Amino acid sequence: MKYKKFYYVIMALLICHALNVKAQRGLPPKEVTRSVSVTKYAQVLEFKPEMVKLLKTPPGWQVELAASGLGKPRMLYTSLTGKVYVTRRDGGDVLLLEDKDKNGKFENLITVVSEFKGVHGITMKDNWMYLCNNNELRRYPVKPDGTLNIYGKETLIKDLPDGGQHPNRTMDFGPDGMLYISIGSLCNDCKESDKETAVMLQVDPKSWSRKLYASGLRNTIGFDWHPQTKELWGIDNGGDAKGSDWPPEEVNQIKQGADYGFPYAYGKREVDKSREDPAGNTKEAVVKNTEPSVLELTAHMAPIAFTFFRGAANIPSDWSGDGLVAWHGSWNADKPVGFKVQRIHFENGKAVKAEDFLTGFLQGESRFGRPAGITVTKEGIIYISDDASGNIYAVRKSN
Repeated sequence: MKYKKFYYVIMALLICHALNVKAQRGLPPKEVTRSVSVTKYAQVLEFKPEMVKLLKTPPGWQVELAASGLGKPRMLYTSLTGKVYVTRRDGGDVLLLEDKDKNGKFENLITVVSEFKGVHGITMKDNWMYLCNNNELRRYPVKPDGTLNIYGKETLIKDLPDGGQHPNRTMDFGPDGMLYISIGSLCNDCKESDKETAVMLQVDPKSWSRKLYASGLRNTIGFDWHPQTKELWGIDNGGDAKGSDWPPEEVNQIKQGADYGFPYAYGKREVDKSREDPAGNTKEAVVKNTEPSVLELTAHMAPIAFTFFRGAANIPSDWSGDGLVAWHGSWNADKPVGFKVQRIHFENGKAVKAEDFLTGFLQGESRFGRPAGITVTKEGIIYISDDASGNIYAVRKSN
C-alpha cells in the first residue's frame, strides 16, 4: 500500500510538470484553450521573373524587380545621401545596393560588412552605420562612397538578451537623439524571466547605458516616429497557438513607461484566458493598468518592417503621415493570411485603418514571396525585400 501511494504521488507530480511545460511553451491546458483550427501552411512556389506580373499595386503605381538572387534579404535602409543597404541575417552580411542610373534597379551589389552572424537591425547617424544582431550592437565609420571602414569598428553593447524565439532585433534613433532597440520575447507567451525581453529599450549614445522605455510588447520588429507628431508607433506580433482569428496583430502608439499587456492580454486589454495568473495577483487586475492597442488587424499576418512616409518626391500629399507595413505571412492559421504590404492610414495622428498596397505574393493557398524590409528613397521609390524569393522590388508612381 505504501508503494502504491508513492506511485500516485509521483504520477501527480509528473502531470503537474507537463501542464507547466505546456504553459511555458505557449500550449495551455486543454480546458482553457480557445478553439484552434488546424494550421494550414501556404504551399511554396519557386519564384520565376514573370511572377512579378502577378503583383498588384493601387492605381497609379507600378512594381518592378530591382534585384534578385540575394538569398534572404531582410531589413532595408536608405542613408541621407541616398545609399540603399540591406542586411542578410542568414548570410551574416550587409550589402550596399547601387543604382547609378536611377532607374530603380540595382546594377551593383557591394558587401560592406561580413562575418557578423545574425546581423539584422540597421540605422545610421553622423557618418556611422549601426548594426545589431540578437546580442551585440556595433558601429562602423562610413566612407564618402558609402562603403564602411571595417577597421574602425566599435562594439558598443554585447550583452543584449539571447534571442530565443524572436532574435530579430531592430533599432533606430529617435527625434530625441536616443537609440531605440526592440527586443522580442524569448518564447511564444511565457512570462519572461529577463526584464529586457518583450520590450523597447532606450539607449543613451553618450554612455551606451540603457533602460526600459516600454514593456509588454511581444515582438515589435517594425517601429517608426510619426513625421508630424514625433510620436513612436510600432506593429506588434500577436501570440501563436490560440486560434486562427486571435490574438490580433496590434498597431500601438508606444509611450514611455507604458505596459502593453503581453503575456496577459492583447489588443484593447483582452485577457488571454489560457495564461496562468501571475503570483499574488490575477490577470484581470494586471491588465487594467496596461496600454490598449490603437488598431487591431488580422491575426497571424506577422508584421516585420514598418515605416512612415516623410515627404519624399512623387508620394501623394495625402499619404504624408501614413505608413507601410510588411506582412511576412502566416504559419499558424487555418487559411494563409498576410504575404503582402499594406498602407496604415492615419488621421489626426492616429492609426485608423489598413489598405492593401502590394499584393499577389499569395496565390490562392500558395505563395512565392514573403515581404520583410521596407525603405522609401527621397525620389519616392519604395523598395521592399522578399526573404523567401531573394528579391528586392521597386514600387513607384507610374509615369
